[in-house]
Amino acid sequence: MGTMRIPILSRLLSKPPLIAVIRLSGTIGGAGRGGGLNDAALAPVIERAFRRGKPAAVALAINSPGGSPVQSSLIAARIRRLADETETPVHAFVEDVAASGGYWLACAADQIWADDSSILGSIGVISAGFGFHELIDKWGIERRIHTAGRSKSTLDPFRPENPEDVARLQAILEPIHQAFKDHVTARRGTRLAEGRDLFTGEFWAGRQSVELGLADGIAHLVPKMRALYGDKARFELHGLRRPLLRRLGLSAETLIDAAEDRLAFLRFGARG
Repeated sequence: MGTMRIPILSRLLSKPPLIAVIRLSGTIGGAGRGGGLNDAALAPVIERAFRRGKPAAVALAINSPGGSPVQSSLIAARIRRLADETETPVHAFVEDVAASGGYWLACAADQIWADDSSILGSIGVISAGFGFHELIDKWGIERRIHTAGRSKSTLDPFRPENPEDVARLQAILEPIHQAFKDHVTARRGTRLAEGRDLFTGEFWAGRQSVELGLADGIAHLVPKMRALYGDKARFELHGLRRPLLRRLGLSAETLIDAAEDRLAFLRFGARG
């Protein structure tokens, strides 16, 4: 009779599986004003998510139009290192957008899930700017610039575009694009649709992304994780903590960051 109490007691004491949720929301960039996602700020967040409470899985809640390729690579690499070290499966759930660097982060997961209306892809690299030389000529403004080093004034917006500068920039963009393609190919493998160039910078809605192999299915975070790990699964949210004034929207930095984020998100999305 005593031997029967041990498994019963064990079941009573065992905890439901823990799902650690990491929220990755916003543009991806350096430390800057503190508004974007960056590896230095996220490092302790990601570390806690994988190590605290021995989670059964980690879920990435992603809503990002992209940003810095370097920061995207660093964050994704950190997620993969900890996933491998702790042998923890990782699932990415795309909300509005996982485009460009946002999709780079999604590919750190073992499986990617999206909403029907999510936007995924934009696997490319962009450099944008303005040209003001005709404007300052019109106003009779003379541009004076002095450098030590022939290429220090590369892509000066107040001078006509120089073909050598454009070629030099393109030579930088191409290997960054190749690194992005290599990352997606390594992570998605044979799931990617054959005979289709997915690396043009084009982006797609959720179900199209599933058909192309950029995502594994249509699903939302809580119901999907409960379907995979049990109805009693517990969820613990991990994310960046914002300073009080930023949370209240009472700083100039918040307004600038909000404007930049809005412009980045608008590139990808129809609004309902």
